[in-house]
Amino acid sequence: MLAVRLPQTIEKRLEKLARQTGRTKTYYVREAILEHLADLEDLYLAEERLDRIRNREERTIPLKEVLKRRGV
Repeated sequence: MLAVRLPQTIEKRLEKLARQTGRTKTYYVREAILEHLADLEDLYLAEERLDRIRNREERTIPLKEVLKRRGV
């Protein structure tokens, strides 16, 4: 279970959308979270990877080398 406090302006927009579409506010909140959760996970993974590259804990492979390895 999760409780989320929203600014009144957002709450009103959400209520209006739910009323106009016949769906629940919970439906739209769930959809918004699911839509953006994968993006946030990807962002944090990319930032973590970039830190490892900058700290020389992980190396990169030039595009030319990748293409060569793949026979392209």
